[in-house]
Amino acid sequence: MEFVLLGDVEVRVDGHVVDVGHSRQRCVLAALLVDANRLVPVDVLVDRVWGDRVPHRARNAVAGYVSRLRQVLPDVRITGRQGGYVLAVDPMSVDLHRFDALVARARQQPDQAVVLLTEALGLWRGEPFSTVDTPWLATVRSGLEARRTAALLDRNDLVLEQGRHTELLAELEVMAAAFPLDERLAGQLMLALYRCGRQADALLRYEQVRMRLAEELGTDPGPALRLLHKQMLTADHALTISSPAARPVPRQLPAPPRAFAGRGRELAALDVIMNGRHPIVVSGTAGVGKTALAVHWAHRVAGRFPDGQLYVNLRGFDPSGAVMAPGEAVRAFLDALGVDPQRIPASLDAQTALFRSALADKRVLVVLDNARDADQVRPLLPGSPGCVVLVTSRNRLAGLVATHGAHPLALDLLSTVEARVLLADRLGEDRLRAEPDAADEIITRCSGLPIALTIVAARVDCTSFSLQAIAAELRGGLDPFDGGDSATDVRAVFSWSYHALEPAAARLFRLLGPHPGPDVSAAAAASLFGAPVRPVLAELTRAHLLTEHQPGRYVFHDLLRAYATEQAQHHDSDAERRAATTRLHDHYVHTAHTATRLLSPAREVITPPTPQPGVHPESLGDFDQALAWFTAEHHVLLAAVDHAAATGLDPHAGHLAWALAEFLERRGHWLDLAAVGHVALAAALRLADPLAQSHAHRFLARASTQLDRLDDAHLHHRRSLDVAGDPVGQARSHRELAYVCERQGRHDQALDHSRQAMELYEAAGHRRGQAGALNAVGWYQALLGDLGQALTSCQAALELLEELDDPDGEASTWDSLGYIHHHRGDHREAIACYRRSLDVFRSLGDRYWTADVLVHLGDSHLAAGDPGSAGAAWQEALGILEDLGHPHADAVRARISPMETHSVRR
Repeated sequence: MEFVLLGDVEVRVDGHVVDVGHSRQRCVLAALLVDANRLVPVDVLVDRVWGDRVPHRARNAVAGYVSRLRQVLPDVRITGRQGGYVLAVDPMSVDLHRFDALVARARQQPDQAVVLLTEALGLWRGEPFSTVDTPWLATVRSGLEARRTAALLDRNDLVLEQGRHTELLAELEVMAAAFPLDERLAGQLMLALYRCGRQADALLRYEQVRMRLAEELGTDPGPALRLLHKQMLTADHALTISSPAARPVPRQLPAPPRAFAGRGRELAALDVIMNGRHPIVVSGTAGVGKTALAVHWAHRVAGRFPDGQLYVNLRGFDPSGAVMAPGEAVRAFLDALGVDPQRIPASLDAQTALFRSALADKRVLVVLDNARDADQVRPLLPGSPGCVVLVTSRNRLAGLVATHGAHPLALDLLSTVEARVLLADRLGEDRLRAEPDAADEIITRCSGLPIALTIVAARVDCTSFSLQAIAAELRGGLDPFDGGDSATDVRAVFSWSYHALEPAAARLFRLLGPHPGPDVSAAAAASLFGAPVRPVLAELTRAHLLTEHQPGRYVFHDLLRAYATEQAQHHDSDAERRAATTRLHDHYVHTAHTATRLLSPAREVITPPTPQPGVHPESLGDFDQALAWFTAEHHVLLAAVDHAAATGLDPHAGHLAWALAEFLERRGHWLDLAAVGHVALAAALRLADPLAQSHAHRFLARASTQLDRLDDAHLHHRRSLDVAGDPVGQARSHRELAYVCERQGRHDQALDHSRQAMELYEAAGHRRGQAGALNAVGWYQALLGDLGQALTSCQAALELLEELDDPDGEASTWDSLGYIHHHRGDHREAIACYRRSLDVFRSLGDRYWTADVLVHLGDSHLAAGDPGSAGAAWQEALGILEDLGHPHADAVRARISPMETHSVRR
């Protein structure tokens, strides 16, 4: 965390500016930071913030500001004590205190004074407290400006003593124009002019200062300036300095990129990190724009490195494989710094020592582009605190972070907005506006990869093709992303990273190409690979060919996916790819079966295909773990159902749809349930499997029911009945037909279907199904108003479920009993039944049905004259449903809203 006072009052975390509130609140923060780690009495804070315009209850206002600062800065400790506040912070994180510390160190370390003072002056971002103003701040600002000027003049004297008058001259002329009456500054400018061979200009400057002092102050120059003038008139040898032979100042940065868009967060982070003394490592996938960012930023800050900028392409991932040796780079740097070739020793260690000596007391920016590994970089790191090193690499260079405290900065793909800005910069905004849909498709197909966007932009520039035609080309794979040479061919750029992989990592990368989902877990990758993969995944993430976007979950963009798929087709046989695909679907099917059994232990069991060797389904222990797994894999599993059917794994498609249906229903993802139902039905028809067809029709019927497509629901249930070849399957279809009839308000038909289901279950000896159907009979009897018979049926169902030890069924039946007692007017008994149901559902970890029963409980509380308890139950239900993302949350909000309105009116 960095606190900025030498400019606008800001707090930055990882380069991001934290919103610390309005100007008064920022003024309180500034007042505490100026005296960081010291007690600031409240009365002093009031004076600092308001001066002589103290409002009513100012002390309370200060307490409020401090409270809000604690909220927006939770990692900052602001302690109230002895009638005031202490803000505890590392002084070096506050630019004002860091400035003072660097100036103090400069006085204690004369050999490092220039570097330290230059670093201190670099902390200034403008006028201190530039957007807040009080009388106290104006006084502090004036004092700070005086300290800055003193440090600046001290630095100038030291630079002049080192004979570096040429590089200082331009800056002195600007400063002298701003402060024309400062005699010390005028003397420094005169001395720099004199030593540059411009004696006449130096003498003229003296006359200009003398006349201005006389006109504005009525005084003559002081003794020091008069002595300097006399020495110049007499060409006093004391003014000359035996400076070392002029050495070249290297300016090796490549030209900045023609088009550069976005990266505001990264540029801000680089600006902050630069104030430290450690290397900066910018890493990212091939073509993501690491060099463009490095060069663009280096040109932005080049002025802060007067002793030069060194640049080298280390060729860490060059297509020729000719990685630059560290010794070659060191020698090139020594040549650029003007070191006599005769002085360059033979060994790399000695060359590195000479390189560091050459940069001692200098401020040089060193850009090490395209590094292979940390060992290639270490000999190129200067020892001077005034130098900044920026490294780019496709690898993370974790060793450099660990051993040299390097700051890692991972570069991600461009956002859609940034990608559009980049294209507009190359093609013109009018061109994009003329074909907005095509422009959007181009941006999507380029996956936010800068090199892909620039290749496509060049293609547009060089042809008269419309954007629609270019977008159509991009649908054909990687061929359109070839700019004509290895540096602008996406395949070639990717290949440099791919060919650097160990064989195992290369194989996993290839196998991941056809993976159907948006991301992949480490466990699924292990089954796909057929062996443990943690070290292999680590290698791929280090190379930025995969991104671990969440712990244990990995992703790559579509262009890398296409490249991986191509490589798999070239290097792996059809049998190898088929075996890997089967292992992957075995993994998802068997883990999903475990998960769905945990969500619904009483659900009928179907046996999935035997998994292939090398498949290791995930171990899930309870309801919460099962629900978390389904939530994490939701979109992957939807894609996997489609992929299994498309690759001839129809049994897997059906089994995965069966396992996924339970989760989709609990979350209310009815459209997803319909989609997997259609895929499962097509697969079942191809397999000529009546049982699988029956399941698929039931999935489609459930989705149609919830989507209010009740005619479709009836159709699918009837077809399920037709193909179900066993009484149990027919009973399930009757149970679900009953629910459709309920939704249509045909409770008598619902009761009839429930009785048929009960008879079928009884005939099949399926006691658990019989108990569930008996509960349904009681429910529909209650809806028809036959509460006495309903109570008898549900109590009989409960006795059977208790005998079978079916807690899920018991909880559902307690809910039915609660409804019956509620409508009999016995609200106390209804509440007791609902609480029994809640206890069981909570013990099972079943959050959806917990929410459902809470809604019913709230209804009974309200009917019993206890709106407070009703509101509490509904609020808890709403929280669960919102957390689950379930559409039934809207109905609960509708219950709560009238109560809130009534509460406000009261």
